[in-house]
Amino acid sequence: MKHEIIGGNFTLADGTPLPLSKAVRAGDFVFLSGQLGFDDAGAIPSGIKAQTSHCIRNMASILQEASLDISHIVKTTIWLTDLSNFAEFNEVYQKAFPQLPPARSTVCSQLALPSALIEIEAIAYGQKS
Repeated sequence: MKHEIIGGNFTLADGTPLPLSKAVRAGDFVFLSGQLGFDDAGAIPSGIKAQTSHCIRNMASILQEASLDISHIVKTTIWLTDLSNFAEFNEVYQKAFPQLPPARSTVCSQLALPSALIEIEAIAYGQKS
């Protein structure tokens, strides 16, 4: 089975390409690379709530290119840099998935970009329209 790249490759705000795809469709599964809380200008805002909201919005945007939405997400993996942010993260996350929340793992870890407080990776399931 061949896979299809969704959303193209990642590039940094300065145009530097990264060796990864935003998402890959394999059959009815779409695997999203980890999303950071980049805003429309390519900056990472301060605060866990803002970054979580942007992560979810960025996932929704990529899924739209695959003719899916966040309700198709069946699994997420969350990396937080500080567990004291867990309650505020969970508040935003719960609003995004009010019913049928995906399976989820949450861990505490350092991230590649020092200003990033959260990264969310997701797996979605749904047929291409």
